[in-house]
Amino acid sequence: MTLNEIAAAYVKLVLAVGRHDDSYVDAYYGPPEWQAETRTLPLADLRLSADQLEQQFKQLPAPAPDQQLRQDFLLLHVAAVRSYIDQLAGARLSFDAESMALYDAKSPSLTEADFDLILAELDQLLPGQGDLNPRLSDYHRTFEIPRDRLDAVFTAAINEARARTKKHIALPAQENFSIEYVQDQVWSAYNWYKGNSYSLIQVNTDFPMFISRAIDLASHEGYPGHHVFNLLIEKHLVNEQGWMEYCVYPLYSPMSFLAEGSANYGIDVAFPEAERLAFEKDTLFPLAGIDPALAELYYQVQAVLQKLSYAGNMVAQRYLDGIIERPAAIALLMKYALSDEKRSTQRIGFIEKHRSYVINYNLGQDVVQAYVEKRAGKDNEQQRWQVFAELLSHPKSASMMEK
Repeated sequence: MTLNEIAAAYVKLVLAVGRHDDSYVDAYYGPPEWQAETRTLPLADLRLSADQLEQQFKQLPAPAPDQQLRQDFLLLHVAAVRSYIDQLAGARLSFDAESMALYDAKSPSLTEADFDLILAELDQLLPGQGDLNPRLSDYHRTFEIPRDRLDAVFTAAINEARARTKKHIALPAQENFSIEYVQDQVWSAYNWYKGNSYSLIQVNTDFPMFISRAIDLASHEGYPGHHVFNLLIEKHLVNEQGWMEYCVYPLYSPMSFLAEGSANYGIDVAFPEAERLAFEKDTLFPLAGIDPALAELYYQVQAVLQKLSYAGNMVAQRYLDGIIERPAAIALLMKYALSDEKRSTQRIGFIEKHRSYVINYNLGQDVVQAYVEKRAGKDNEQQRWQVFAELLSHPKSASMMEK
């Protein structure tokens, strides 16, 4: 088999695995007949197909230099499909082994001691006295976007993110998106990429949205995040190169490490700190009916909270590895991620459904940031955008970015 034939077989295998888990195929914009022909096959048959694909890789001739990255990236994805088939069949790896098998990465091992110093820093910054969790909840209530203002605030944020992205990345003329507000989800927002440069972005309204989340989600789900990532892959790799393995996006795969990491890092690319604060104070805070004079302290608090992001990985690892039970996991999130009980419970629901996927957000962001800034520096905005866009158009896995 040629590499193109292996790529086509991989796509069909991913679609077949998706018949066993409807969340597995996050996006597909390949030939409609491939999807129409997909049947529900026993997991044992799918496992055999994955093994055969790996064997066929070994029979390929040495690739040309411009094909090496493509071949290496696809082989990692075939291995990840095989591992996920095993998971669907009931196999369970440890948290770290699973994340390596699916995402080519492992979260750093951190303990409560690593986060206690951050909690002490927040204690000095946050108004009030006493336990941090209720204090933070009380503080954050001031920054909730009223439900009747949410669409205006989020639309303004995504329009600004789009305008900033278009200054640096050439987007197809027909690219577009729509927004829906939904409920009863384990995530706060989701991008459903539909192909032909179009996305449906859903925002979960189970809980009030804090003002900081407007830009975060607009950039992460839209510009220069998931929407831009998918349309660049469709344009450059599927349509122009004919690399059909990229017409399908399996959620539990090395692609997600880059997708989530770049979407999070893209927030800072599109909105450098000073520019973000100015836009928030001038536009989003007034739209939300929140006093702009409160913005500077608020974002100082958010910066400290960001340092606690790996606490979620610590909790997920202990919970999924059976070290702690669900109530203890919720309590740990409340103490070290500082989400209230309802949000912590929702987050445990996400962990139960998506397991080690949680590493893709924070570790993914850190690896993407290190990759881009090693090549572009921290202060050259145009160069940073250029390296960032090149990475989105020519994806690399975690280990590839760390070389």
